[in-house]
Amino acid sequence: MNALGLLRLAFEGRFLAVTISAVCVVVFVVLALVLPAWRGVFLVLALVAAALVAVGAYDLSQAKHSILRNYPVLGHLRFFFEKIRPEMRQYFFEDDKDGRPFSRDKRAIVYQRAKRALDKRPFGTVLDSYDPDFEWLNHSMAPAEVNHEPFRVIVGEARSKRPYASSVLNISGMSFGAISPNAIRAMNKGAKMGHFAQVTGEGAVSPYHREHGGDLVWQIASGYFGCRNEDGSFSPARFRDVAQADQIKMIEVKLSQGAKPGHGGVLPKAKITPEIAATRGVGMDRDVVSPAAHSAFRTPVELMHWVAELREMSGGKPVGLKFCVGHRWQVLSLCKAMIETGEGPDYIAVDGSEGGTGAAPLEFADHVGMPLRDALHFVHNALVGTGLRDKVRVVASGKIASAFDIVRAIALGADICHAARAFMFATGCIQAQSCHTGHCPTGVATTDPKRWRALVVEDKAERVANYHRLTLEALAETIAAAGLTHPGQIDPRFLWKRTDPQNAATFQDLYPGLKPGELIDGTDHALFRLPWGRAQADSFQPTHL
Repeated sequence: MNALGLLRLAFEGRFLAVTISAVCVVVFVVLALVLPAWRGVFLVLALVAAALVAVGAYDLSQAKHSILRNYPVLGHLRFFFEKIRPEMRQYFFEDDKDGRPFSRDKRAIVYQRAKRALDKRPFGTVLDSYDPDFEWLNHSMAPAEVNHEPFRVIVGEARSKRPYASSVLNISGMSFGAISPNAIRAMNKGAKMGHFAQVTGEGAVSPYHREHGGDLVWQIASGYFGCRNEDGSFSPARFRDVAQADQIKMIEVKLSQGAKPGHGGVLPKAKITPEIAATRGVGMDRDVVSPAAHSAFRTPVELMHWVAELREMSGGKPVGLKFCVGHRWQVLSLCKAMIETGEGPDYIAVDGSEGGTGAAPLEFADHVGMPLRDALHFVHNALVGTGLRDKVRVVASGKIASAFDIVRAIALGADICHAARAFMFATGCIQAQSCHTGHCPTGVATTDPKRWRALVVEDKAERVANYHRLTLEALAETIAAAGLTHPGQIDPRFLWKRTDPQNAATFQDLYPGLKPGELIDGTDHALFRLPWGRAQADSFQPTHL
């Protein structure tokens, strides 16, 4: 940053402590010269102020903490309170299990693994094991040897010419503009280091996604950013040009997202920079609208044909669908369309309503869409019941952060997990919940260069890779305790959930499933019978209400 930039920042609140300290040095030295009787006192005060200026200069130059780079001197208060928190939190701060949407304990496990710090806990669990909703994994008296091989799942074997060997944990979709250039760089470089994938988000493939060469899943939503015509419709030619890049391993069609399913968006022209316009393929002279619904298809059958076209135009790469479950008959309409056309996605990414976003209306974030556990169970069994499960992988997304989160998702039907906010934590996010303001204190969720410059890519990329690697190591240890060697062996009978202080049940009892082909043969399952009758392949509307 040049001298003019530093001078401008000196008068912002973030640099207030350094600015005041520098002024105080000058004032105290002058007072020492004009008031000889108080010279000793003023010189001591000048030395203290000079020390604070030196601390601020160090904070600006160091690369480990973006908080200190954005808030020199003042940022140390956060770390001071973190250190005294164990003794004081019971009186003044949130408990380990408090904090929303992610508890302090869940955030801490990400930070510790990202920094390769001690991630163990003393003195036993603080959870009440007899509270309803308490969950546990049954272990084995003959544990398996821990598998140190990377856990990978092949996506696209049934339909794609170029299947992808996916890690069981990847970075979920976050768009350029929603997160900063340096956050994208750090995540993609970390993905490259750890051999896992980054979903681009719907904001297209930016130069920052390409910079370090990490595996990408290109997400396409209703705005068709990066592959659109001037009128906002889908452009096959532009799609083909981008999709055939070697770095892009899969294509993901986003129908909806968990935090605001069924809700479109507007990017005001005042916020469109030349860089964003070039990345998204939009003009700068008008607002850019992301409709709530796609224009490239209108029916489930049309969607299946379009998926097949995308696969062909990409050079045979796997194509997936991402959605938050709403009307159950619409999921079953997709299944009927797959059967009728013989086409279909290579994977379905199920986004729980507890998923994150940079900004969403309160009503949508709190009350629209199906939560992940219920949605995973339904989608998995819809595919089983229609005989399609062996052709379609299932991805779980929504508050995935720990190895147990992955175990639970797989027990409910997932093959792979995607996480967004956990990787934001690994990149430095402190859950300040100011993503929608542009004033992110750590430079993760902002387009303000003065803020995102504080995020040092090399340091945070290593943390991203560390978090991924150590979480998969924890996953390997967890399933080995149950006598397993690969997450794909997890069975819903391994997991239990307390239903009241005296009783508990397995996930298999709580989430009873379908047998292969049961929907086609006819089922009496209460969760599926009526939606199956309402679903139709040629319409997203039910046959009757």
